[in-house]
Amino acid sequence: MNLTNSEQRFDTIVIGGGQAGLSIGYYLDRQGRDFVILDANDRIGASWRRRWDSLRLFTPARYSSLPGMPFPVPPDTFLTKDQVADYLEAYAARFQLPIWLNAVVDTLSREDDRYIVSLGVHRLEAKHVVVATGAFQHPKVPAFGDLLDPAIAQFHSNDYRRPNQLRDEDVLVVGAGNSGAEIALELAKTRRTRLAGRDTGHLPKRYPPIIRKLYWWLIHTVLTTDNRSGRRFKTLTGKKGAPLVGISQQDFERAGVERVPRMVGVQDGKPLLQDGRVLEVANVVWCTGFAADFRWIDLPVFGSDGYPVHTRGVVEGEPGLYFLGLPFQYSLTSSLIGGVGRDASYIAEQIAARSSVPAQSAEPAATALG
Repeated sequence: MNLTNSEQRFDTIVIGGGQAGLSIGYYLDRQGRDFVILDANDRIGASWRRRWDSLRLFTPARYSSLPGMPFPVPPDTFLTKDQVADYLEAYAARFQLPIWLNAVVDTLSREDDRYIVSLGVHRLEAKHVVVATGAFQHPKVPAFGDLLDPAIAQFHSNDYRRPNQLRDEDVLVVGAGNSGAEIALELAKTRRTRLAGRDTGHLPKRYPPIIRKLYWWLIHTVLTTDNRSGRRFKTLTGKKGAPLVGISQQDFERAGVERVPRMVGVQDGKPLLQDGRVLEVANVVWCTGFAADFRWIDLPVFGSDGYPVHTRGVVEGEPGLYFLGLPFQYSLTSSLIGGVGRDASYIAEQIAARSSVPAQSAEPAATALG
């Protein structure tokens, strides 16, 4: 078939240009494959730049690098969001990865032995597709949020940038994970702040070197889906939530953050807590996570929970289809910058084992899709 500008064929298509997509791109490039990375944003690293201003990673730079390029800062640096974004942009440029920006995928389907990726008027075909969008695409807010008094300002952590976005009055932060805890501590400097949610435990942010290495070895190498202990750990973290890193109960007390039970509903337009209290607040910040949205994938690869059924990212029911960057895809580090590279290497090996390497076409890096 003769292909037009809007109809192209590749060996491999990677959907998502974040840390997962760039990691698999590194390995595909080393194999000499004809591939393209599709990113919906107008700039590499854009999703990091949109996060709140004071955000820092809770893993140091030594554990926050992608394959082939160490982070160019002292290894014990705790990175800002913009440092991460700049690094991703520099990474793509260094390895000249073929990236199409503004490439919003409408559907992924299959025809005979090839996958079809549709983007508006563009139709792309490939023998292999790696879905590297992760599982945190859409902000999740409880349905009862719509019942709050319209006078209460509401923000999801995805939209929160800095305290001056909120009204200068009391705030309830809903969700006591790492994001909620960090935002609550920041807001408590300027207004009365309550943090709703259960205590998931606490871990220090800084360890002695030997303990730090041991901890990373444990969560990266020992506790994996290959063994019973790792699978049990995956189940526990999914149910209980991850412990707070670098934030203790004393930190909340010193900052004046009041811990309160979970928010369970709305009464008279106001937040209702699990213990029956109704709060008078002017702001609610939802730190209630994100929902996976794979509705654009027209393939029977999902379980009842909406997540793909896979083994280490390999979808056995659809040969040539892979997922990358999912929570605990193989270990707790699978969705971290410093851990996704191992999963990317594994998937690249599966692609190589399934096919010979075709000649690579010349594609400019970071091309905007018209």
